[in-house]
Amino acid sequence: MFRKLLQAVSKRPSCRSNPLILNSLKEVLKPALGTCISLAFALSLAVAGEIPQSLAKLSAAEIVNKNVAARGGLQAWRAVQTISMEGKMGAGGNQRAALPVPVPGRNANQASLPQRPAQEAQLPFVLELKRPRKMRMELTFNGQTAIQVFDGANGWKLRPFLNRRVVEPYTTEEMKSESMQADLDGPLVDYAAKGTKIELDGVEKVEDRDTYKLKLTMNGGQSIHVWIDAQTFLEAKIEGQPRRLDGIYHPVEVYYRDYRPVSGLQIPHVLETKVLKVAQKTAMLKDPTVPPEKITIDKVVVNPNLEESRFSKPGDGVAPKAN
Repeated sequence: MFRKLLQAVSKRPSCRSNPLILNSLKEVLKPALGTCISLAFALSLAVAGEIPQSLAKLSAAEIVNKNVAARGGLQAWRAVQTISMEGKMGAGGNQRAALPVPVPGRNANQASLPQRPAQEAQLPFVLELKRPRKMRMELTFNGQTAIQVFDGANGWKLRPFLNRRVVEPYTTEEMKSESMQADLDGPLVDYAAKGTKIELDGVEKVEDRDTYKLKLTMNGGQSIHVWIDAQTFLEAKIEGQPRRLDGIYHPVEVYYRDYRPVSGLQIPHVLETKVLKVAQKTAMLKDPTVPPEKITIDKVVVNPNLEESRFSKPGDGVAPKAN
């Protein structure tokens, strides 16, 4: 569920709204998700190694079973047909190094560096999910609402704040990204039925807590890592989609925080994304830490009535706001 939201996150200037804050704005509307939902996927972990004696020696399947039980139980998640979320995404607030812009009459070392917005804006969003793998996301910026829709097979986007008032289909890259997204219950619920293989990839520290590191290999061959808290058995962190910054792909990790019960399910209400550094071969390009990007979820509704028309291709013009 949250990978769709994070997907939006990894494509924003910081979050979906980030790409939506001009360049942030653009990235927000690129399916991710790592929403929906992910929603965005930033780490403090130790090197993977042998399982400490203080931790139970569990198999990958046992860890997943405990995770599903901790999140509310298998039957409870199977009963979920729709979910809606409302909250805010941080956009902008990016002080990472910018690519130099050549200026006539100056040499390369004197090239000007464009300034990025330092203040992070909070952009309201509404995310709606429906089986099988349907998604609608609306993001409000500067009095206008952008929309992104996926009907399970095809996707469209409308971005009025970029003066694009005609509905555009997903790009090939966005379709590929969407094809990797799990259904609204996430990749671990009914993983075998989804064709996913799991294996225990060691134990690591995440924010001073022991976690089991799981490797998930999806039906299409793609793989991601998920870190499960060894005490609560809830997801502590997930590997996000790599973020392209100034032409270079950076690893992304997303923390799940502030779990709260909603209709018998445990739902994280804060997702924090961190973009990791990579080795730079060019001396001119520094690679400072990108400020963490946060998604805050204010309201979650389980099994709301969502009409099929909500997931159809939207009409041209300014997108209507969610009810």
